[in-house]
Amino acid sequence: MFVRLLHTARYVTVLVATVICSSGCTSVREYFHNGLKVGPNYKRPSVPVADEWIDSQSSRISTESEDCRAWWEVFNDPVLNRLVQTAYQQNITLREAGFRVAEARAQRGVVAGNLFPQTQEVIADYTRTQRSTETALFPTIPAGSPFANLAAPQFSNWRIGGSLAWELDFWGRFRRAVEAADARLDSSVEEYDDALVVLIGEVAATYVDLRTIEQQIEVAQENVKLQRESTRVAQARLNAEAANSELDTPQAKANLGNTLAAIEALVIQRRQVQNRLAVLLGMPPHDLSYLLGERAPIPSAPETIAVGVPAELIWRRPDVRRAERLVAAQSAEIGIAESELYPHISINGMMSWEAERFSDVFKSSAFGGTIGPSLRWNVLNYGRLLNNIRVQDARFQQLVANYQQTVLLANEEAENAIVAYLHFTDQVRVREESARQAREAERVAQVKYREGEIDFNRLFTVQQLLLSQQELLAIARGNAAQSLVDLYRALGGGWEIRLDPSAAAGSSHELPAGPPLPPAAEALPLPPPEPEVDRDEE
Repeated sequence: MFVRLLHTARYVTVLVATVICSSGCTSVREYFHNGLKVGPNYKRPSVPVADEWIDSQSSRISTESEDCRAWWEVFNDPVLNRLVQTAYQQNITLREAGFRVAEARAQRGVVAGNLFPQTQEVIADYTRTQRSTETALFPTIPAGSPFANLAAPQFSNWRIGGSLAWELDFWGRFRRAVEAADARLDSSVEEYDDALVVLIGEVAATYVDLRTIEQQIEVAQENVKLQRESTRVAQARLNAEAANSELDTPQAKANLGNTLAAIEALVIQRRQVQNRLAVLLGMPPHDLSYLLGERAPIPSAPETIAVGVPAELIWRRPDVRRAERLVAAQSAEIGIAESELYPHISINGMMSWEAERFSDVFKSSAFGGTIGPSLRWNVLNYGRLLNNIRVQDARFQQLVANYQQTVLLANEEAENAIVAYLHFTDQVRVREESARQAREAERVAQVKYREGEIDFNRLFTVQQLLLSQQELLAIARGNAAQSLVDLYRALGGGWEIRLDPSAAAGSSHELPAGPPLPPAAEALPLPPPEPEVDRDEE
């Protein structure tokens, strides 16, 4: 009976759909082509993408696609490799993004449940009724009559049963909702991947900052040795009462003190950067010497890098993919809003077993029930439904614009990183030569001052030049490494680490005392395939 009723309702609904769709937003042809769903089928919007990089003609830029899944390994720094793995396993912000994926997955399950009967209830109750015999409505029925029970002043009733209400998805409202939930789940995965890209880039950038500061401290300490020697010579010349030596000693000591003070400021910066690194690793700020080891040189950038072509940013960068998935979700929302223009067709049913005595409840004669279709149609809506469709379409257009802007910003970030990489690496070579010449000038000046051929002012100037050039060299090396980090981050590399099961394994180094921290997310799905582009739009 139920199957026959369902088939009858479907035939009637198809006939009604033929009439209704002709006056709605979706034509009959589109309705059938879209798989019996109203609203537009999603098609990925077009985005502005450059044909090539501005500096693509440079010999140090290759347009071949590169595997960026472990881009930090190009620095050949085992400490950096270990830090990235530890951050992936323990970073708190990344774990938060992982739980958002779990939330979106569960929410998708909630939405998919609407494809089945939306309301199912099981009821069971017992009532004892006492009726007034003094009311005008109380019947007077002779004893022995077959209707004598209607005049019983007291009676009991046992009831066990259930009810069901199933709104059939003739217009695709629930299927569109599942499409939107799928797209939002995809976007949450992309948000996780984007957080992972940002995390790895920030860990690498912070590590470069740390090594740059350590290099500056080392440079300053080397200059302290030179300045101590200059102070000693100046004091010796003063003790020997050499001509024009009265100002040399205090000037040398002042210069030495200035360099020592600069070292203290650098030590503060080093501690602050180390604390930042600890938080990125999901740890309380503490001494990270057991992770960082001894002082190491600033990571050096390779001479040539492969960056692919600008169009690859569309599928490589998680933030771009996330923006596109949000567009897809909103496209489905238009269909959900449009389905409200059409009648809601449901099948409602109820069955129960009722009896005065519990022992009689499950007899066949105690069974009763109802089943039948129902129709609910929002009419005289005063334009609310149409305006809601316009609202959803306007939000769709907003997200399309946001998606296109995200692609443009991604292209800008990549271009900025490429030009910075090219010129910072050139700057390193210039700074290296300048520092070498300054060191030679300081060596000659020390000899000439010791022999009395020049005054201390000349030596002071040369020593200040040496310190400045060596500091600028350290900063230039740090900038070159930072530019490469920024470039790989702009290209969207690094999120693939979650696809490697070994990346979630425990670290081999000893962690601080405390409870173990699980990976930020486990077994996240692969990114969704690119949507088809040959499907019809509204």
